[in-house]
Amino acid sequence: MTNTVAQKSIEPDIRTLHGALIDLIGVMNRPQPDAAMVAAAGVALDSTLFSLLVGIDRYGPIGVMELAERSGRDYTTVSRQVAKLHKLKLIARRPAEADARVNQAVISEPGREMVKALDVARNKIVSAMLADWSGQDVHQLALLLRRLADAMLVWAP
Repeated sequence: MTNTVAQKSIEPDIRTLHGALIDLIGVMNRPQPDAAMVAAAGVALDSTLFSLLVGIDRYGPIGVMELAERSGRDYTTVSRQVAKLHKLKLIARRPAEADARVNQAVISEPGREMVKALDVARNKIVSAMLADWSGQDVHQLALLLRRLADAMLVWAP
């Protein structure tokens, strides 16, 4: 099979995949799911800070510029929100090892405990969504989404 034939044969799947990604991003960008996750976790956290706290936990230590880029938000907005997380003692700020002029955010112990509670809530919510999926399907989905995300990270300018 030539590359052109193979490409044409996957075009409908790419369109379906793109539509699914748009739907997923749309849901993940709404404030209501974050608020529901925070409520399910039983933590006191403004839902606008939720994704940044999780991002700092997953990628930290991380600078505000990189965090803003990863979250698709404006630098000044993220900077203000990181300052709120710091004031709540959910993160600490420290100079970057590579460049002391750059402050990085790192998760604190109270922040880590909050993220653990959020992880438990997420596991319950997503497990309910996937209740009628086989374990193999869930595993395959996780592997393939990770593979797609890795390819996108390499491709994205």
